Amino acid sequence: MGNRPRWESWWQTAKSVALALLLAGLVRSFLVQPFWIPSGSMKETLLVGDFLFVNKFAYGWSRFSCPFALCPIEGRLWGAMPERGDIVVFRHPRNGDDYIKRLIGLPGDRVQMRDGLLFLNDRMVARREAGSYREIYAPQGPGGAMPRCRNHPRPGGICLKDRAIETLPNGVSYPVLNLSDLGFADTTTTFTVPPGHVFVMGDNRDNSLDSRYALARGGVGFVPVENLIGRADRVIFSSAGSSLLAVWTWRFDRLFHALH
Repeated sequence: MGNRPRWESWWQTAKSVALALLLAGLVRSFLVQPFWIPSGSMKETLLVGDFLFVNKFAYGWSRFSCPFALCPIEGRLWGAMPERGDIVVFRHPRNGDDYIKRLIGLPGDRVQMRDGLLFLNDRMVARREAGSYREIYAPQGPGGAMPRCRNHPRPGGICLKDRAIETLPNGVSYPVLNLSDLGFADTTTTFTVPPGHVFVMGDNRDNSLDSRYALARGGVGFVPVENLIGRADRVIFSSAGSSLLAVWTWRFDRLFHALH
């Protein structure tokens, strides 16, 4: 009899923990998903070390909404099509990793790059030059990757990229970065987006494996709408260092930073 209160306490604790885990699983599956930016493919919009939550109800739910694609859903539940310019997180069609890119083309759109310029449905996307993007030439994030530059700085020097502002036909504007107009994906064939798919690109054009690379290792190709996990709307916090515990490397100017 004397041990009963202790067992009751343990039982209550176990039920509370189980309920908390269940609620956390439901939230992650159907509402938001944390996402850590591991690479510079979306600079300057997203930086290595940005941490954000993905809005999972923006486009409805598919089997990829659950961890390990375990949701018993065929197609999309309460699905809604994304818009051009959305920053989308999706399950890579081949390697199963979660990627983040900007949505450029919807089903039926024709997408092409010509000498580094983006054409959508045979019209050049509005673009204006906007100077240079500058960052320190130093290791970034837990992987310690060095940024790519159009100049040749020494460690600790200034890394430069050409910068422009693109504006899609629906009015969404965003910065794009460029190293040169002579890269493999700076001039492409015309991609016609098939039904049930979208076309995505990174804002850091010469440092992004995306829909322009259909067959290359790590290339994305067309992304099935079913593979969309959600939309990225806001950076929660950001760290320029190799660990979240290094508070002195946090980018306080990016706390709750809205994405466009």
